[in-house]
Amino acid sequence: MKHTDAAKILGLSGEITPDRVKEAFRQSAKKYHPDINPAGAEMMKVINASFECLKDYTGTLEEDLSEDGYTASLNEALNAIITCSGLSIEVCGAWVWVIGDTFKHKKILKESGFRYASKKQSWYFRPEDWKSYSRGNFSMSDIRDRYGSNGVAVKPSKKLIFKGE
Repeated sequence: MKHTDAAKILGLSGEITPDRVKEAFRQSAKKYHPDINPAGAEMMKVINASFECLKDYTGTLEEDLSEDGYTASLNEALNAIITCSGLSIEVCGAWVWVIGDTFKHKKILKESGFRYASKKQSWYFRPEDWKSYSRGNFSMSDIRDRYGSNGVAVKPSKKLIFKGE
């Protein structure tokens, strides 16, 4: 994961120190905790990866990297697809990849901001300002090796069943 992506996820900009990273991590973990957020377990994987990237980093990032942009949109996107059956969700760096039985969930994926990568036969969600120079030259195994990978458990939707009706 790039330092700028990790900082964006944690809502950091300007002078970055390990103490600021730790405080931003705590705030993000509190905000996206699994007890209060349906996609909390997945968000925590992204937040933990960001913390691992920045925990020993000291430096300055001049960009305005407010957390509300990418992190909030990622949270909304994950919450929209977390109950879709037949999907396998994987977090690689700051990107989220979705494979599996995606055809029947195509509309939800598009509406949630996911895009389709035809060479990888996968859907992905990425930061909006991401500049890509490789044009899809990396395979999924290359991406996993380079950025790491965290699988996500998809939760089945709960339906109420009334006895006697």
